[in-house]
Amino acid sequence: MSVKNQLFMSSIQATIRDTKTKGQVNDLRSKGNVPGIVYGGEEPNEKISITTKELKNLINKKNFLSNVISINLDGKEQKVLTRSIAFDSITDEPIHFDLMRIVKGRKIILEIPVKFINNDLSPGLKRGGVLNIVRRKVELRCPAENIPNELVVDLEGLDIGTSIKISSINLPENVTPTIQGRDFVIATVAAPTVVKEPEKPAEGAEGETAEGAEAAATEGGEKTSTEGEKAEDDKSKEEDKSSSDKK
Repeated sequence: MSVKNQLFMSSIQATIRDTKTKGQVNDLRSKGNVPGIVYGGEEPNEKISITTKELKNLINKKNFLSNVISINLDGKEQKVLTRSIAFDSITDEPIHFDLMRIVKGRKIILEIPVKFINNDLSPGLKRGGVLNIVRRKVELRCPAENIPNELVVDLEGLDIGTSIKISSINLPENVTPTIQGRDFVIATVAAPTVVKEPEKPAEGAEGETAEGAEAAATEGGEKTSTEGEKAEDDKSKEEDKSSSDKK
């Protein structure tokens, strides 16, 4: 299992801001900018702003929270990481951000995403197995100058019953998981789950039942009709006998 190191770096233009009141900050936002803070290292915190459009482009990039960013601030380049972004609860627009300077020699705790490749080359998945992902991200303690972009898990040759653990991933030098003392699972290739559907009654049996009920109803109707006719005949005979006696 391999690890991809940071290959691409986003670059953004930032501006120093001198806002002191809430009204000034709101005015900054109304002009299409987002206020933020750069902190970390021995330098003092800096209040900056970037355009809303540029910040949205940054947010839309894959794994933006673990990507190293180069900001140009008054002609000076700084490498930073996005630590937090606040959004408006109604409009969902970004309204503030925090950037942390990357200081060489210091370690940073980051959640690094896990990427799975070669699904079609896994015998287990080909036979109907399921990739059960336990962790889509792994929290790592990384040197600031050696931050991996993603952990890549190659599924080639993996069969049903295989467990992919953190020990099977070759991490960069001095990069360690924050979870220590156990070899935790990243994913497994599990057996397929079969759901048995309830059996349906045969159509023939249903048809026979319906026909039988109809036949019974018909016979009952004919029997009732016959009994009615017999009653009518008896009544007529009684009336004829009564008439003869009177005569």
